[in-house]
Amino acid sequence: MFETDWEIMTTDSMNRATETVEMEDVEAMPLSRGELPERFENFQPSRESSLDNEAMAAHGFPGSDAERFRRMGRIGGHMREFVSVVPSFGTDGVDFMVATVAHLFETPDAVHKWMHEVFLRDFEVNVGADIGSNLRLVGSERLEPAGFFDEAVALKALHEDNGRLISVTIVDFRVGRVLGVAFVGTLGDHARLDEATELAVALEQSIVSVALG
Repeated sequence: MFETDWEIMTTDSMNRATETVEMEDVEAMPLSRGELPERFENFQPSRESSLDNEAMAAHGFPGSDAERFRRMGRIGGHMREFVSVVPSFGTDGVDFMVATVAHLFETPDAVHKWMHEVFLRDFEVNVGADIGSNLRLVGSERLEPAGFFDEAVALKALHEDNGRLISVTIVDFRVGRVLGVAFVGTLGDHARLDEATELAVALEQSIVSVALG
């Protein structure tokens, strides 16, 4: 009973800590190169961008709608992406890309709804769809992440790119009003839950650090 009460209390405390988070704080949350886990020490910066609802819709599944995202309580987000510089890109099983993203929502409940009604649902209902840039989503498999402060969900998305398979293992987790996302891109049909979780835990620490100031 004591542990349960403690967990509720700390979750409520974190919810309160993120009440004053603004978009300029969110921009500081995704991991920098020096904050990546050691297994990704050979990865170099590739892309960094702010993600308003229009950008999310433009890069989302067919039919994605910025107004829908606003109704879901999403305010904005920021992403940092890194790619491997090891010269073995064509090898099956090689991790070639990692990224972390922080999204700000109006409420913690909005984060929960997004995780289930947008993240998990949209991947599952779009299996078989062409998603642009010669990419087709051919599979979506739910995974069970562990070790997070609050709620977390995960999946492996399998894509076909001009006949080549690419897997992306994605972990979503909640810290108050902030949704943290970490993903690992791998050549071939491979889940990377341990690697994505390690990346996500590092992101969670960054989010908490920024939120607590």
